[in-house]
Parts: sequence; C-alpha cells; structure tokens
Amino acid sequence: MITLYGFNEAFGLVDASPFVLKVDAYLRMAGLEFERKSAVANLRTAPKGKLPYIIENGQTIADSAFILDYLNAKPGVTMYADLCPEQRAQSYLIAKSLDENLYWCLLYSRWMRDQTWPLTKATFFGSLPFPLNKLVPVVVRRGVRSALLKQGMGRHSDTEIQQILVNTLDSLSILLGSKTYFMNDKPSVLDACVFGFLAEFILADIDNDFNAIARRYENLSAFCRQIHSRFYSHD
Repeated sequence: MITLYGFNEAFGLVDASPFVLKVDAYLRMAGLEFERKSAVANLRTAPKGKLPYIIENGQTIADSAFILDYLNAKPGVTMYADLCPEQRAQSYLIAKSLDENLYWCLLYSRWMRDQTWPLTKATFFGSLPFPLNKLVPVVVRRGVRSALLKQGMGRHSDTEIQQILVNTLDSLSILLGSKTYFMNDKPSVLDACVFGFLAEFILADIDNDFNAIARRYENLSAFCRQIHSRFYSHD
C-alpha cells in the first residue's frame, strides 16, 4: 500500500498544495491503491523538509518529481509508458515550467495579495490559539515574501505577475485545444501535473483576480471539471 503524505484539505480540494495534488491525481488516474495522511505536521517527518512524500514497503520517496518517476516505473502503469519519446520530452518540460513558474504565481496570489490574504490566514492559522494565531501568520507570510523575492517572482509588479499567469494559461489552452487530455485519448503523467496546478486556480473555493483569469479559459476549466468528476466524485 502506498501512503501519500501531504498537507490538509483546503479551499474545497483534497490538498492546498499543487505538488501534493498532482501526485494524488496521478495515483487515482493510474488506478494505484493508496491512502492519504494529511497534516501540516507531516513536514516534521518529511525527508527534504517539504511535502509530498510517499512510503511504500518501507521505502520513502520525497519530492513530487521523484515520486512520479518512481510511480512511472511500476509494472503495469502506463501513464508514462504509453507516451512516445517526443511526448515524454514535452511532458517533462511543461511540468517543470509549472513547478518553477506557475507555482510562484499561485503562491503570490494567495499569500501576498490583500484580496486573498484574510482567507489564506484563516484557512491555515485560524485554529491556532491566541497569541499564536496573531504571531505565526506574520512570520510565515514574511518568509513567503522572502522566498518570492529570492526566486524572482516577487520582484515583479502585480500586473506583471498576472501577465506571467496569462502567458502560461494561454500556452496550456493552445496545447489542449479541443482534446480531452493533453497527449493521448486517456490520462498521462502530464494531465496529472497540469490538473494539480490548474485545479488550485480553477476549482479552489477562492475568488481573486488570478482565479478569475484562469476560469475564463473554457477548455482548461472543462479539463479540470472532467477530471474532478471522474476521479474525485466519490470523496
């Protein structure tokens, strides 16, 4: 049995992290039996100090990219095996673009914009006792701001970050076109990766400018709704 360690359910999704969500989606799409253990406290046992990680038969694999590599190699799993070499190359580069670019747009939209910060603060820190519920959010938000600056996204204006989001969504929308899935007529590893990120914008119970932009893309919204209906309707 595979055990997936993530954060917590939030914003109407099984996890607030796109990295956890894409692994969760992959496991469902591949038909692999697994259980989820969700708690922020999982960070204390995470081998690399971040989530997700999985454990199977005593073996621990950390980082979503390495987890997907591990799952792709399992006998009988076709999420990667059914792709031709060109599709595998495209999948890798698109997925890395989401990891290294779109993720920071998402982080900024939730943690830095005053439009969304009250909801983010209530979701992640609302259950803390006083005075921690006043102090911890300030410290964590300061850390997120520092990370955004070091990565580079935080040095752009709000308008520029929205444009980066639009550029990515435009590209994904063109790549998907009128297809149900990005590569073949059934889900592949890329679909799990894209869903993990798009759902955090399109399906999340958050109303901000960034989420509104994402929801304007009819084919990307339909892509998310179809996957959610097929693989999450029984949760």
